[in-house]
Amino acid sequence: MMDVVNTDQAKSRLYVKETQCPYCSVQCKMSVEELAAPVAGQKVAEYTVQGVPNKASQGRLCVKGMNAHQQVFSSERLMYPLIRRQGELEPCSWDEAMQTIADRLQQLQTTYGSDTVGVYGGGSLTNETAYLLGKFTRVALGSKYIDYNGRFCMSAAASAGSKVFGMDRGLTFPLSDIPKAACIILAGTNVAECQPTLLPYFNEAKENGTFIIVIDPRKTATAAIADLHLQVKPGKDALLADAMLKVIMDAGLADSSFVQKRTTGYEQLVQEMESLNLEQAAKACGVELDLIRQAAMAYGEAHTGMIMTARGVEQQTDGHMAVRHFLNMVLATGKIGRTGCGYGAITGQGNGQGGREHGQKADQLPGYRSIENEEDRAYIASVWGVDPTLLPGKGVSAYEMMERIYEQDIRALLVMGSNPIVSNPNVSLVEEGLRKLDFLVVADMFLSETARLADLVLPVTAYMENEGTLTNLEGRVLLREQGRSAPGETLDDWDILCRIAEKLGKGSLFQYAKAEDIFNELRIASRGGVADYYGITYERLRNEQGVYWPCPSLDEQGEGMLFHERFAHVDGKAMFTPGASQGWDDVSEAFPLILTNGRILAHYLTGVQTRRSPALAARELENFVELHPSTAARHRIRDGEWVEVQSAYGSFTVRSRIKASIREDTLFVPMHWGGIQNVNRATRPDLDPFCRMPGFKTAAVKIQPLRLV
Repeated sequence: MMDVVNTDQAKSRLYVKETQCPYCSVQCKMSVEELAAPVAGQKVAEYTVQGVPNKASQGRLCVKGMNAHQQVFSSERLMYPLIRRQGELEPCSWDEAMQTIADRLQQLQTTYGSDTVGVYGGGSLTNETAYLLGKFTRVALGSKYIDYNGRFCMSAAASAGSKVFGMDRGLTFPLSDIPKAACIILAGTNVAECQPTLLPYFNEAKENGTFIIVIDPRKTATAAIADLHLQVKPGKDALLADAMLKVIMDAGLADSSFVQKRTTGYEQLVQEMESLNLEQAAKACGVELDLIRQAAMAYGEAHTGMIMTARGVEQQTDGHMAVRHFLNMVLATGKIGRTGCGYGAITGQGNGQGGREHGQKADQLPGYRSIENEEDRAYIASVWGVDPTLLPGKGVSAYEMMERIYEQDIRALLVMGSNPIVSNPNVSLVEEGLRKLDFLVVADMFLSETARLADLVLPVTAYMENEGTLTNLEGRVLLREQGRSAPGETLDDWDILCRIAEKLGKGSLFQYAKAEDIFNELRIASRGGVADYYGITYERLRNEQGVYWPCPSLDEQGEGMLFHERFAHVDGKAMFTPGASQGWDDVSEAFPLILTNGRILAHYLTGVQTRRSPALAARELENFVELHPSTAARHRIRDGEWVEVQSAYGSFTVRSRIKASIREDTLFVPMHWGGIQNVNRATRPDLDPFCRMPGFKTAAVKIQPLRLV
C-alpha cells in the first residue's frame, strides 16, 4: 500500500491506494495516488486518479470519479462536532455531543413517547451502516419512524419488482449481457450522464447490431445513440408501455409458451387491453403512432431483448404501475431469465441497492424481510437478542416523516447520509417542519443545508477513510477498504451509532470493533431472506472482486442471471399487471407547463459533495431551466437570463437555457441545488399509493422572466 520515494528532483509518492467511487451505482474501482510534495504556488499536494479493472466498469472512470478525491481533501470538511449555543454552531467534544444526544432524546421520549424520535438515512451509506441504522432505531430508540432518501430513488421499481417477480434486484442480468441483446429499451434513463461508464456496453451492443430505443421527453446524450427516440410527454410512460404492448399482442408476438408456463394473470390483461384505443393513446403520449408501432415491433420481433427503467419512469405518482406496465412487455414476450434478456432498474445512488435491503426502510427488516410478518420479526429479534414484542411496527415513508415533523408528532430527528431539506418535495413545508423540531442531529462531511439548521452536527469519515460493503446495480456486493486514516475527530457513521447506543444504555447490543463485525451479523440476519448475504464474507469479496446476491452458502457463487427457471413467488411464477393507465395530466391555464427534474453529469444528489470538488463545481456553477425556443418566445424569455418557475406549491429562481432538444410543453431543471435554486420548491407532495414515491417528474408550472421590460 505504501510506496514512498524520497528525491529532490521529483514529487514523492505518499501512497497509492485502491478504492471505489462514492457516487453512482456502478461503483467503479480506482487507484488514488497522493503526492507528498505540493505543487508550486499551492497549499496542497497533487493527486492522480486512475481506473482499476473490475467486472462492472472494466476500469473506466467518469469525470465525477476522477475528481471524487477533491471532496475528501476539501478545506470545508467538518473535523469536529458542532453544538448550537445562543443560536450559533460552535465546536464541542464528542463526549459532550453524545451526552447531549442521549439526554435530549430520553427527555423527549419520556414526555412524548418512543415514536417522537425519527431517523432519516441515505442510499450512499454502506450496507453495514444501513443495517445498523435500522437496528439502532428499533432497538436503541424503540421508534417506528425510520426511512431514507432512497424512497425518492428506487421505491417504484423495487416495489414493482417485488410484486411482479417476488423479489427486487436492480438488474436481473449481469452487465456483460447488455451487448448480447438484439433490442434494448431505455425508458427514463440517461445513462450517458448518470452512469457514463456503462455507455460502452451500449456502444458495443450497437456494434453488434442491437436496436436501441430511448424513451425520454428530452433528446439527451443517451438519446443520441438511439436508433429510435420516443419523446414522450411526462406522466404518460405507463400509457406508452400499454400502447406498445397492445401492438405486440395484436401482431401475435406474445410468447404463449412462456406466458402459460411461467406467469399468471395474462387472460385478464388481454381482456382489458382490448379497449385501449391506440390512436388516442398516441395522442395523449405526444408520440406518433407509427413510431410507437416501430418501437413495439422492434422489441417484439427481436429474439432477445432488455428493458431498463430509471427515475424518469419511476419518480411519478404512478411510477410503481408504470414500471409494472413495462414489465408486462417483458413477460408477454418471454424476454427474461436467458442470455441477452431481462429487466433492469438502473439504480442511482452508490448503495441504492444494498441500502434498501437491510432495514432502513419504514416497513423492512434485514434480508428484505417484512416488519409486519411475525416470523420475520421473531427471527430478526433472535439475531439481535431482543424480545420480538418490543420491536416497533411499520413507520411511514420519507416525505410522510416530514409531514409528521411539521405536525410535531416527531419532535427529534437524526439525519445520516442525507440532505432532506433539498431532496424532498414541497420544500417550504419541509423547511418549516425542520425548524419546528425540538432537537435535530445531522451527521455529515460538510455543513449541508440541513446541517445548518441542526442543534448538533457530527463529522463523519469520507469514502477513502472508512471500510464497508456496497451493492451495485447488478446486485454485486463489493468491499470498499479503508485507504487513509480518519482526519481530525471524524468518526465512521456506524461508530457514531454505537456510541449513542452506549449512552442510551443499549451498548451491550452494539458491540462491534470494526465494520466486518457488523457485516457478519448482517449475514446471519439476512440468512433465508430474499436478499440473502449469508454466503458472502469479506475474504470472498477480497478474492473474487465481488459476489452476487442471493448467495445463501459459502459454496455458492451468487446469481448474476435471475429467474432462469423460476421466479421468486411461492408458485415460481411472475404476475402480469392488469389495468390500463392514463397517467398524470394536471396542467391548466394558470400552470400550462410540465416541470420535470433530474441529474446532470457533473453533480450528484443535492450537490453537497460535488460542489466541494473544484473541477466538478466549475462545470456547472449554478442551476438552470431547460426550455424549448418556442416556449421561450411565448413567455418572452431570453437565453441565460434569470427566470422564476412557479407551481401551486412554491417557486424557485434559476437561469434560462434555451434548447430545441426538449418538448415544447416541458421544462427540465437539475436537482442538485438548494436555496432559491432548489427545483423541489415547486414539486408537488402527492405520493404514489403503492410505494409512496413523490411526483418529482410531473408538476404543473408557469415561467416568467425576472426583469422589468
